[in-house]
Amino acid sequence: MENFTPWTSLAGGALLGLSAALLMLFSGKIAGISGVIAGVLTPQKNESSWRAAFIVGMILSLLIVMPFGFSLPDISGENILLVSLAGVMVGFGTRLGNGCTSGHGIIGLGRISKRSIYATATFMLSAIVVVFIRSFFGAI
Repeated sequence: MENFTPWTSLAGGALLGLSAALLMLFSGKIAGISGVIAGVLTPQKNESSWRAAFIVGMILSLLIVMPFGFSLPDISGENILLVSLAGVMVGFGTRLGNGCTSGHGIIGLGRISKRSIYATATFMLSAIVVVFIRSFFGAI
Protein backbone atom coordinates (compact mmCIF):
# COMPACT_ATOMS: atom_id res chain seq x y z
CA MET A 1 0.00 0.00 0.00
CA GLU A 2 3.02 2.34 0.04
CA ASN A 3 2.37 3.14 -3.64
CA PHE A 4 -1.30 3.99 -3.04
CA THR A 5 -1.63 7.66 -4.00
CA PRO A 6 -5.33 8.53 -4.37
CA TRP A 7 -4.95 12.33 -4.39
CA THR A 8 -2.18 12.49 -6.96
CA SER A 9 -3.98 9.86 -9.02
CA LEU A 10 -7.19 11.89 -8.89
CA ALA A 11 -5.34 15.08 -9.85
CA GLY A 12 -3.55 13.32 -12.71
CA GLY A 13 -6.78 11.80 -13.99
CA ALA A 14 -8.54 15.16 -13.84
CA LEU A 15 -5.70 16.83 -15.76
CA LEU A 16 -5.74 14.07 -18.39
CA GLY A 17 -9.48 14.43 -18.83
CA LEU A 18 -9.27 18.22 -18.98
CA SER A 19 -6.46 18.24 -21.53
CA ALA A 20 -8.17 15.61 -23.70
CA ALA A 21 -11.45 17.53 -23.57
CA LEU A 22 -9.76 20.82 -24.46
CA LEU A 23 -7.93 19.25 -27.40
CA MET A 24 -11.19 17.74 -28.66
CA LEU A 25 -13.18 20.92 -28.06
CA PHE A 26 -10.78 23.39 -29.68
CA SER A 27 -9.32 21.31 -32.50
CA GLY A 28 -11.47 18.20 -32.90
CA LYS A 29 -8.39 16.03 -32.34
CA ILE A 30 -8.31 12.88 -30.21
CA ALA A 31 -5.64 12.71 -27.48
CA GLY A 32 -4.80 9.05 -27.99
CA ILE A 33 -1.05 8.65 -27.52
CA SER A 34 -0.65 5.79 -30.00
CA GLY A 35 -2.53 7.77 -32.65
CA VAL A 36 -0.48 10.89 -31.99
CA ILE A 37 2.79 8.97 -32.30
CA ALA A 38 1.60 7.05 -35.37
CA GLY A 39 0.77 10.38 -37.00
CA VAL A 40 4.31 11.64 -36.38
CA LEU A 41 5.83 8.46 -37.82
CA THR A 42 3.59 8.59 -40.91
CA PRO A 43 3.01 12.33 -41.35
CA GLN A 44 0.05 13.75 -43.22
CA LYS A 45 -0.38 17.29 -44.51
CA ASN A 46 -0.94 19.87 -41.72
CA GLU A 47 -0.91 17.19 -39.01
CA SER A 48 2.71 17.01 -37.85
CA SER A 49 3.12 20.23 -35.89
CA TRP A 50 0.37 19.71 -33.30
CA ARG A 51 1.40 16.08 -32.86
CA ALA A 52 5.05 17.02 -32.30
CA ALA A 53 3.99 19.76 -29.84
CA PHE A 54 1.82 17.22 -27.99
CA ILE A 55 4.73 14.78 -27.62
CA VAL A 56 7.20 17.51 -26.60
CA GLY A 57 4.67 18.77 -24.04
CA MET A 58 4.31 15.26 -22.58
CA ILE A 59 8.06 14.93 -22.22
CA LEU A 60 8.59 18.42 -20.80
CA SER A 61 5.74 18.03 -18.32
CA LEU A 62 8.04 15.91 -16.17
CA LEU A 63 10.31 18.91 -15.73
CA ILE A 64 7.35 20.99 -14.59
CA VAL A 65 6.13 18.51 -11.96
CA MET A 66 9.51 17.32 -10.65
CA PRO A 67 9.80 20.23 -8.15
CA PHE A 68 6.53 19.00 -6.62
CA GLY A 69 8.00 15.56 -5.86
CA PHE A 70 6.73 13.64 -8.89
CA SER A 71 9.08 11.28 -10.71
CA LEU A 72 9.09 8.41 -13.16
CA PRO A 73 9.03 4.87 -11.76
CA ASP A 74 12.46 3.37 -11.13
CA ILE A 75 12.89 0.35 -13.39
CA SER A 76 16.65 -0.02 -12.88
CA GLY A 77 16.18 -3.31 -11.02
CA GLU A 78 13.91 -4.79 -13.70
CA ASN A 79 14.82 -7.16 -16.50
CA ILE A 80 15.31 -4.77 -19.45
CA LEU A 81 14.52 -7.52 -21.97
CA LEU A 82 11.19 -8.20 -20.24
CA VAL A 83 10.37 -4.47 -20.05
CA SER A 84 11.21 -4.09 -23.76
CA LEU A 85 9.06 -7.09 -24.66
CA ALA A 86 6.19 -5.62 -22.66
CA GLY A 87 6.57 -2.33 -24.58
CA VAL A 88 6.46 -4.14 -27.92
CA MET A 89 3.37 -6.07 -26.82
CA VAL A 90 1.65 -2.83 -25.77
CA GLY A 91 2.49 -1.29 -29.14
CA PHE A 92 1.14 -4.34 -30.96
CA GLY A 93 -2.00 -4.28 -28.83
CA THR A 94 -2.66 -0.62 -29.55
CA ARG A 95 -2.49 -1.26 -33.29
CA LEU A 96 -4.66 -4.35 -32.96
CA GLY A 97 -7.24 -2.49 -30.84
CA ASN A 98 -7.27 0.61 -33.07
CA GLY A 99 -6.15 2.79 -30.18
CA CYS A 100 -4.65 2.83 -26.74
CA THR A 101 -5.93 3.17 -23.22
CA SER A 102 -5.86 6.95 -23.38
CA GLY A 103 -7.76 7.14 -26.67
CA HIS A 104 -10.36 4.55 -25.75
CA GLY A 105 -10.49 5.08 -22.00
CA ILE A 106 -10.57 8.87 -21.88
CA ILE A 107 -12.03 10.03 -25.17
CA GLY A 108 -13.97 6.95 -26.27
CA LEU A 109 -15.73 6.41 -22.95
CA GLY A 110 -16.59 10.11 -22.81
CA ARG A 111 -18.20 9.78 -26.24
CA ILE A 112 -19.97 6.54 -25.16
CA SER A 113 -18.35 4.61 -28.02
CA LYS A 114 -19.25 0.90 -27.89
CA ARG A 115 -15.88 -0.05 -29.34
CA SER A 116 -14.12 1.97 -26.63
CA ILE A 117 -16.26 0.46 -23.88
CA TYR A 118 -15.28 -3.03 -25.02
CA ALA A 119 -11.63 -2.06 -25.48
CA THR A 120 -11.39 -0.41 -22.06
CA ALA A 121 -13.07 -3.38 -20.39
CA THR A 122 -10.52 -5.64 -22.11
CA PHE A 123 -7.60 -3.41 -20.98
CA MET A 124 -8.83 -3.39 -17.41
CA LEU A 125 -9.54 -7.13 -17.29
CA SER A 126 -6.08 -7.85 -18.71
CA ALA A 127 -4.48 -5.57 -16.12
CA ILE A 128 -6.39 -7.27 -13.29
CA VAL A 129 -5.30 -10.72 -14.52
CA VAL A 130 -1.64 -9.65 -14.84
CA VAL A 131 -1.60 -8.10 -11.36
CA PHE A 132 -3.19 -11.26 -9.93
CA ILE A 133 -0.66 -13.51 -11.67
CA ARG A 134 2.30 -11.36 -10.59
CA SER A 135 1.12 -11.13 -6.99
CA PHE A 136 0.22 -14.83 -6.79
CA PHE A 137 3.34 -16.21 -8.48
CA GLY A 138 5.75 -13.41 -7.56
CA ALA A 139 7.62 -11.04 -9.84
CA ILE A 140 9.14 -12.59 -12.93
